[in-house]
Amino acid sequence: MVCLLIEVFSLVGIILWHFLKSFIQIFFPPPRKDVRGEIIFLTGAGSGIGRMMALKFAKLGATIVCVDINQMANDSTVQEIKDQGLSAYGYKCDCSSREDIYRVAELVKNDVGDVTILINNAGIVSGKKFLETEDWMIQKTMEVNTMAHFWTTKAFLPSMLEKNHGHVVTIASSAGLFGVCGLCDYCASKTGAVGIDESLMMELNAMKMTGVHTTVICPFFINTGMFDGVKTRFPLLLPILEPNWATDKMVDAILRNQTMLLLPKILTLFLWIKCTVPTPTYHALAEFFGTNACMDDFKGRSKKSE
Repeated sequence: MVCLLIEVFSLVGIILWHFLKSFIQIFFPPPRKDVRGEIIFLTGAGSGIGRMMALKFAKLGATIVCVDINQMANDSTVQEIKDQGLSAYGYKCDCSSREDIYRVAELVKNDVGDVTILINNAGIVSGKKFLETEDWMIQKTMEVNTMAHFWTTKAFLPSMLEKNHGHVVTIASSAGLFGVCGLCDYCASKTGAVGIDESLMMELNAMKMTGVHTTVICPFFINTGMFDGVKTRFPLLLPILEPNWATDKMVDAILRNQTMLLLPKILTLFLWIKCTVPTPTYHALAEFFGTNACMDDFKGRSKKSE
């Protein structure tokens, strides 16, 4: 009994210390790490957030391994990086294929070296109501948005563990935390991505791998073309995010080894409300904030791509 009480008091002390530490970091955030010489494997690098992250990390001195199913767009990102005298490699890869991911992973290990930062960014969206979404599209969404994370992480995590040095980044979505009408397959896939990140984080912690970090990023809709047509009822409170601003926030979170980033920050409040209020109240709030209608005018890109 005495041992249990000691353990409880010790736990309370640890909890209070972490709360105090988190509060202090609001005003004095941890320093940004140096990524010069790091090898970053970035999926979906041909366009949108992936392209912008590739350029920003390259300017910080990292070697960028750009991966995309659209070879022309991917080559364009690689060339833009090289034109600035920076380091980049490009590989065409179908992220819905486990075999293709493993094939490219082996090429990267042989051509470039051991990946130290993995950024799972590639994603697709159908934007259709549940019964209107074709079976093949549901499967494809899960393969690209969720299953690919398993295969890329299995490919590169062993070398990170061996050196106790690395970072696995998951670009998920606020749709992985909140259900949205017209995004059932997308929400499911992003919820899976969030779950992969959290479970992996717990495993790494249990293994005492203090040098291997995880970050999951859950943004609201970003104005990259992927979600063209979506709307928000209160843009001042919950805006469609500007790509450059969102990318800067993501890069900063990764450099500071932040475990989770919600964009904008008000999503943290909404998540607390969701987990606290009765379900009918949550439905009423969703109706008020326009969640049930935000996808009504969805168009998306003229041609969906990773």
